[in-house]
Amino acid sequence: MMQISHQQLKSTFENVLLKTNFSAVKAALCSKIFADNSLDGVYSHGLNRFPVFIEHIKSGLIIPEAEPELLSENGSLCHYDGHFAPGMYNATIAMQKAIDMAKINGIACISIKNTNHWMRGGTYGWQAANAGCIGICFTNTIANMPPWGGKEPRLGNNPLVIAVPKAGGHLVLDMAMSQYSYGKLQEHELNHEQLPFAGGYDTIGNLTTDPQKIKQTQRALPIGLWKGSGLSFMLDVLLTALSGGKSTSEITTSGKESGVSQTFIAIYQPDLHQSLIEQIIDFTKSSATDGNDGKIRYPGEKTLITRNKNLMEGIPVDPKIWEQVCRL
Repeated sequence: MMQISHQQLKSTFENVLLKTNFSAVKAALCSKIFADNSLDGVYSHGLNRFPVFIEHIKSGLIIPEAEPELLSENGSLCHYDGHFAPGMYNATIAMQKAIDMAKINGIACISIKNTNHWMRGGTYGWQAANAGCIGICFTNTIANMPPWGGKEPRLGNNPLVIAVPKAGGHLVLDMAMSQYSYGKLQEHELNHEQLPFAGGYDTIGNLTTDPQKIKQTQRALPIGLWKGSGLSFMLDVLLTALSGGKSTSEITTSGKESGVSQTFIAIYQPDLHQSLIEQIIDFTKSSATDGNDGKIRYPGEKTLITRNKNLMEGIPVDPKIWEQVCRL
């Protein structure tokens, strides 16, 4: 591993995007999100994902010059067509619309169809929390997880994000419906590491900690077993019902993870009872630890620790991927 600064990472991404028909505004936004993802330790959706993003642009799955279109507005509900614009750009606009409406009405729900991979879903949770709003968002994906009782991928790992603003560090839960996201599997594979816990099945149907075998079978383990399977299914139903966009089935039939459906919810309440939130955190952390790393952290806490560490020491990058990006 080598280490580079956040600014160097961002400016390198930005220069590449400006050469691929991105406007200055879109290039600045998308490059910052990619760099921030690596800064916060989500390397799988930062530098490591950037070459794939460029390939999707070249293959026409992502249209750099496209803009999201507001199709309808009904009270606190809005519906957009993303027109296959960069997913990060569409998602940022959708969450900002939800925030703006929630500041007026208390709550807002924005659905969007025909959009693309949003990279780290937590980005939009942090966006809402930084604006003083509770943020909830979710997306569907290509089928990469079997339903409980099945052997073939029929569900997406459909990430779900819940964020609550808190002084001193927001609470941000960002989780896939599979035990490990495919980005996390790639990260462990690149580092030649086994997973800490079983994350899926191998070719003979046994649970395994080998990320390469799980990627080969596409039999990732749902979180909570049948409960995660059911939650993934219902998120896909909600997304498709709200947006009128593509379901996991239709995305999978196309053979490419493009044209996904997403929903963004913002809730604004001036008083979120911070002292009661701190009480919950204190009670949770009062548990005796299990002896692993000796730490109990609330969702989002480790992100802040990693962010500060990488700001001071530089962001760890895979030299081969970094060289690949520098050649783009």
